[in-house]
Amino acid sequence: MRLLLVSDLHTDLHAATSIAERAPDFDAVVGAGDFAVRRRGLHRIVGVLSAIETPTVLVPGNGESAGELADACVGWPAAHVLHGTGVDIRGVPFFGLGGGVPVTPFGAWSYDFSEDEARELLADCPPRAVLVSHSPPLGHADRDRAGRHIGSVAVLEAIERTRPRLVVCGHIHDSWKVRSRVGDTPVVNAGPAGVAWRLD
Repeated sequence: MRLLLVSDLHTDLHAATSIAERAPDFDAVVGAGDFAVRRRGLHRIVGVLSAIETPTVLVPGNGESAGELADACVGWPAAHVLHGTGVDIRGVPFFGLGGGVPVTPFGAWSYDFSEDEARELLADCPPRAVLVSHSPPLGHADRDRAGRHIGSVAVLEAIERTRPRLVVCGHIHDSWKVRSRVGDTPVVNAGPAGVAWRLD
């Protein structure tokens, strides 16, 4: 299965147009959150992305809520908005977790969850799925500009427990396009330019 991975578009219409134009060459598109900026601009960028007819898995980032993303995607038949939920595409299970984990310092606009809340949301993640998490696992594709690892313990635990076939994340801009591995699970911080990936 060929996947087009993307995260953190942050209302960049040029980047969104590029993703939409490339989507027909893939079996699925995976969007790991942060389509909006501080809860604004979501409908406009989803309007560009909604031209995609390829099955598309989306999770909310900390810049938009799950409800806001689901509302924006009404009328886009190819879109599957996941948050503590999953979907099968061509026999491959996908499971999603949105929001910032752990809670960010950004304040009330940020859609965030504690590690314990994330553990509950990840409880139903099946083994060997494609895990789409806005937040990266702690220690993997999660370094900020100061070199600190600021990913999620709960996401790391879920990976160790379920051994996903792939983890797609974003959130930490300084780690865009960084790849890592937890055991035999590849982790990709996708970034807005998009990453082509062949799922083994």
